[in-house]
Amino acid sequence: MTTLPRPTTELSADEARRIALRAQGFLGAPDRRSGVRGVLRRLGAVQLDTISVLARSHELVPYARLGAVGREAVEDAYWKTGSRPPRTFEYWSHAACILPVEEWPHFAFRRRAYRGRPHWNHELPDGAYEQVVKQLRAEGPLTATELGGAKRTSEWWDWSGSKVAVERALMYGEVVCVERRGWKRVYDLAERAIPDALLHDELDDTECLRRLVGLAGRSLGVGTRADIADYHRLKAEQVDAVIADSGLVPVTVEGWSKPAWADPAALAAPPRGRHRTTLLSPFDSLIWERARTERIFGFTHRLEAYVPKPKRVYGYFAMPVLAGGRLVGRVDPARAGRTLVAKQVTLDGRKAVPAVAQALVEAASWVDCTNVRVERVDAPELREPLVLELARALA
Repeated sequence: MTTLPRPTTELSADEARRIALRAQGFLGAPDRRSGVRGVLRRLGAVQLDTISVLARSHELVPYARLGAVGREAVEDAYWKTGSRPPRTFEYWSHAACILPVEEWPHFAFRRRAYRGRPHWNHELPDGAYEQVVKQLRAEGPLTATELGGAKRTSEWWDWSGSKVAVERALMYGEVVCVERRGWKRVYDLAERAIPDALLHDELDDTECLRRLVGLAGRSLGVGTRADIADYHRLKAEQVDAVIADSGLVPVTVEGWSKPAWADPAALAAPPRGRHRTTLLSPFDSLIWERARTERIFGFTHRLEAYVPKPKRVYGYFAMPVLAGGRLVGRVDPARAGRTLVAKQVTLDGRKAVPAVAQALVEAASWVDCTNVRVERVDAPELREPLVLELARALA
């Protein structure tokens, strides 16, 4: 068993919160020159999801850090355009994520694991895998539909043999998603899409895990073993095996019941700068782990899109509002023409009204809405102050 060094640094809860905010790009001047690509490199992973309310989650993540960024800038940063090789790849990290292409070699451990285990979710017809690879080799990048059909019936889960095969090839690393067309994956052979210098599985599991644990720690700033493991969905024992050699240092955090690890660069300089005020995607890496969000912000966050409507508390796609380094409320948004609709607003007291209004007005401008309409405020006495604040901001 590896003997770990004793923590030499003790952080207050407030220091840990500010370190986490800076690591995630919400404290200090945003790096606009590196743009969306810089956000991805900083975070290490941006989660993908099919839900689109104001925008899709992978667009909301850079918006939350940089402000208004065009959809074209996001697409250009994430997926292959023209003859330029991809800068990213889609793979299973925290969930289905966009990842920097430089990290391809470090997911070799996961590709090996997928190749070595049985897959019982979908039946793979005989010859389907070989046919998909052959077709991609002959015809170039194709969608699942172009490969022979994405689904056998209208049910979302009823994949065709071609879809099963190409998704299996993606898991194994023989195929990659090079772009999205109407949210459909466009697949190509990895040997054509991934730069030669990166296209290998030569790193052993230990080296892969050491790299991903170190990356997770830097993206979090400070975190418990569970926080670090969750970032790229590693097992606790995988983290334990490499954390002593990951470059992270042990710390204690006031109020945290479990040991923690921090990025030494995050400890070297106190986090300073301006706080971002913004709506957050429920899939944003700042808040995607519920236990960590509660520990750092004292805020219970749960996506209710898959909760039956009568049982929802905050709304279908309730977006937490970040202001002053705190989570100060929630907005469940929708759009009606050029109007951003706040179907349900939850505020942490009257003091949160200006920040929530600012976040709503900025989001409305980003998605080309000229008006904001508030339908329901959980504290009815705060509805009029919020409406007045919005009117001033929009004037």
